[in-house]
Amino acid sequence: MSFRWIAVTVLAVFLVSCRTVGPNYVRPSVAAPDTFRGAPNPPAADSTSLADLKWFEVFKDAQLQELVKTALTGNYDLRDAVVRVDAARASLGVTRADQFPNVGAAADITTLRNPRSGSIPLPPGFEQRRTFGSVTLDLLSFELDLWGRLRRATEAARAVLLASEENRKAVVTTLVSEVAGAHFNLLEHDGELEIAKRTLATREESLRLIQDREQHGLATRLDVRQGEQLVRSAQQTIPNIEQTIAQTENQISLLLGRNPGSITRGQTLTQQEQRPTVPTGLPSALLERRPDIRTAEQTLIASNAFDRCRKGRVLPTHQSDRLAGNAEYTTLRTLHRSGGDLAVRPASNATHLHSRSHPVQCGVGQRTAAARADPV
Repeated sequence: MSFRWIAVTVLAVFLVSCRTVGPNYVRPSVAAPDTFRGAPNPPAADSTSLADLKWFEVFKDAQLQELVKTALTGNYDLRDAVVRVDAARASLGVTRADQFPNVGAAADITTLRNPRSGSIPLPPGFEQRRTFGSVTLDLLSFELDLWGRLRRATEAARAVLLASEENRKAVVTTLVSEVAGAHFNLLEHDGELEIAKRTLATREESLRLIQDREQHGLATRLDVRQGEQLVRSAQQTIPNIEQTIAQTENQISLLLGRNPGSITRGQTLTQQEQRPTVPTGLPSALLERRPDIRTAEQTLIASNAFDRCRKGRVLPTHQSDRLAGNAEYTTLRTLHRSGGDLAVRPASNATHLHSRSHPVQCGVGQRTAAARADPV
């Protein structure tokens, strides 16, 4: 009779454990038009996209590729994003471990030393030092996931991990874009500096000719002053451009995770390969590939799992300390050693069905991790 009751109980528990608290996440449907309003005949959809190319396939400059590789290795924001991914992965492992049986052990050793002289002196032959030790074993302690609370917590932790990974991809995309943009700005400033120097040389030559003409009576003093004004304005432009170049180099150095310094140039701006412009009529499905949007969706999935996990905490839980048997049976053995005697005594048995707080956090620490996964 007892075996039939146990079999029925186990079967009912497994049937109930197949259900989880609350509905699963479903992506909201968005009614998007097929074409934009007022657009002419839509062009044919192109199967190829610039987003399918790697960053080193877009930027062919060898020096720019070296700068991007250095930034992907030493940038501090990217390091922080990678650490957050590792932390989310570790949190997922800890949360998922609550679904499996736990085996615990603890040991304690206490040593007492009594003085030989005092108000109560020790008798002859009595040891001055005494040691007490205890060992506790907790075998196969686990919680039956009746309402799917632990699975919801694991789902939330997994969504936080995916959101952190998408946030890392967003940081990589932004970092590559900022390094490439700053590099192109630097090359543009170099071109402006070269033009400014050529302009200064031309105006100085023109001023020299005007001064020669003025000495021979072919030009007035006003022409000389106008030529000197043009030379001075050209001279003032060069320091401003050089300051802008230094600031851009410092910006690139910061992105590379290095101290401010000069940046080695490669090809000039005119030698860079020009990528084709983005065509019109691209499908809106490309938005699903954006890391920030994917991060927002994973954060929404985590929030949904957090809410379901918190609802499961108000329901009764079943904690068992045996692989099979009654509701809860503690198989603890305490080894007690005192004065050379070794005693083994079992702990008291307990059977109960209760509602209690669990170490699995639903929506506190993990929700904070989900919020940190959002790109800034």
